[in-house]
Amino acid sequence: QVQLVESGGGLVQPGGSLRLSCAASGSIFSIYDMGWYRQAPGKQRELVAQILSGGSTNYADSVKGRFTISRDNAKKLVYLQMDSLKSEDTAVYYCNAHIGPRKDYWGKGTLVTVSS
Repeated sequence: QVQLVESGGGLVQPGGSLRLSCAASGSIFSIYDMGWYRQAPGKQRELVAQILSGGSTNYADSVKGRFTISRDNAKKLVYLQMDSLKSEDTAVYYCNAHIGPRKDYWGKGTLVTVSS
């Protein structure tokens, strides 16, 4: 079983920056596709950024140019660097590990609040 633990959430002012981390336990981390999702109250969970096992990345249009996803396979860590934060970025951010078809693991989430 893969366990994921997010950290780095908190309160930040608009225009500020924050870096989220996801620590993974379990085996064969390097072959997993990893991603960050977020969910605001009353909204559906949405993909924010994804980094595949081969290193390619995908971003939601709303965060392109502002967020950067990266991974350190040796440390079994996935990061989400968030710059130029906006109030609409406020949400609970979840780390995701995609193991295979319909096979995903999720962290418990970390809250990011962007407010002045």
